[in-house]
Amino acid sequence: MNTPAYILSIELGGNLAILVALLVGLNLVLGRSDWPAEKQASAMQATGLILVAWFGAALGLSWLGFFQGARDSIPTIQIGVFAPIIIGVIALWRSETLARIIEATPQSWLVGIQVYRVIGFVFLLLFWSGRLPGVFALPAGIGDVLVGVLAPIVGFVSGRHGVPSRRLVLAWNVLGILDLVVAIGTGFLTSPSPVQLLSLDAPNELISAFPLVMVPVFAVPLSILLHFASLTKLRGTMRETMSPAAIPAPAR
Repeated sequence: MNTPAYILSIELGGNLAILVALLVGLNLVLGRSDWPAEKQASAMQATGLILVAWFGAALGLSWLGFFQGARDSIPTIQIGVFAPIIIGVIALWRSETLARIIEATPQSWLVGIQVYRVIGFVFLLLFWSGRLPGVFALPAGIGDVLVGVLAPIVGFVSGRHGVPSRRLVLAWNVLGILDLVVAIGTGFLTSPSPVQLLSLDAPNELISAFPLVMVPVFAVPLSILLHFASLTKLRGTMRETMSPAAIPAPAR
């Protein structure tokens, strides 16, 4: 099944814009930090190189058809989806530099940047044109658009202090992760492979083909890692709030 030309522009342009926004945001965050100049430069260089290399690898493998699904072959798209997530989670857990970057990044930025999720409207366009099965396109498209529209709103509210704002950030992160879990699950089950269980009469061929496959192998893992980074920062904020030093002493 051929991919409409406008999808190529939207997907490549959108994913490139996401990468640029991350690099610009990272540079601004490091510039606002109290790190020594050489430490800022080192962190920017290392993190930027990883992001660019990931994007380049995802783009190259996608263009070469490495993730393309087929009924008679073992799927490979799960490599592009889960490998970055696993590596990223380990880095979030073990890397002191990444921990400090998250600490220096405002919660509003971690949340608000995911406004790019509105790009999920292409799933709805492809569904309406008969190129994607509804069992995948509808929940994935509607969920992405909803999360993306809410991102700047929740990001703005996250700048306020108090339990309600933290609960809203938590709820938005849970919604965003659930949306991605549903999209990954339905995408995998509707794509051509020996384990395809859904949409057997109209397989989800485009999601594992270039350029749409850039969504599951770059945008989806990135979104999940941003959710984890936001939750990590939220947990740190809650610990600070609950620490003995943050609790006012009783009046005498």
